[in-house]
This record gives sequence, C-alpha cells and structure tokens, in this order.
Amino acid sequence: MDPISTGLAGMALVQKSVEFIKSNISTAQDISQIAGAIDGLFDGQKQINQKRFSDNNTLGQYKSAANDVIDAKLAQEQLDEMAILVNNRFGYGTWQTIIRERAKRIADEKEAARRAKQEKLRKQKELYQTIQVVAGVVFGVALFVIVIVVLLKYYEVI
Repeated sequence: MDPISTGLAGMALVQKSVEFIKSNISTAQDISQIAGAIDGLFDGQKQINQKRFSDNNTLGQYKSAANDVIDAKLAQEQLDEMAILVNNRFGYGTWQTIIRERAKRIADEKEAARRAKQEKLRKQKELYQTIQVVAGVVFGVALFVIVIVVLLKYYEVI
C-alpha cells in the first residue's frame, strides 16, 4: 500500500472506530464489547504515524507534511476523547490499564520474536557445525582410504 492510501486508511479506521465506540459505549456491558473498535483506533493511529515518519517518502511528499501532522493531531484528539468515554463508562483508570496492557503485550510479542530469531540462529549454527564435522569425517575417511590404497600399491599387495 502506498504511503498516501496508508494514511487515508489510518484516518478512516480511526473515524470508523470512534463512531462505533460512541454509538455502543452506553450499552456495552463490558470492555470486550468495544475492544475491537479500540484496537482499530490504535491500528489507525499506528498507520497514520507510519505514513508520517516513513523514510520512503518520494520527491514532493514534503507538501503533505501539513496533512500528516494534522492527521496525527486529529487521531490523538480522537484517542483522548475515547479515553474519557471509556473511563466515564468503566471507571477511572480503565484507559490507562488498556494502554499499559497493550504496551506489555507488544513488548512480550517483540521479546518472543527476538527469542525465536535467536533460537533459529542457534539451530543454524548448530547445523553448520554438524555439517562441518560430517564433512571432516568424510574427508578423513576418504583420505585414509586413499593412503591405504597407495600403500598397498606401493607394496604391491593389490
């Protein structure tokens, strides 16, 4: 997806999520009923920020700097408004709990990915070492056979 459509998709996702939360916040029995919209809100903000801070801006993209900044500010305003709505509906501190839990899960996911990458590298290194050992043994056996054949020829046994 190109940066412009990413930004548009991000803002549309933010607006769609806000509309859903606003229309359902008063009837929601628990936070799980609007959790998908809250996730959409965060995803939309992430897309907006990715567009804003992407390194692959092409020539002429500097003209959209104002749009990028304004979209980011609007998204943050929407998040702040949703924080108030969620805290009013489910109790003070609910939004901060969501933010903390989300950050913890993101960190856990990154840590798991880092560990998986390390494990993959360890297994690759182990495989490489095994291949080296096997190649060394094969080379040693081949060399031994050649030496035996040469010695047998030398002593005219064969």
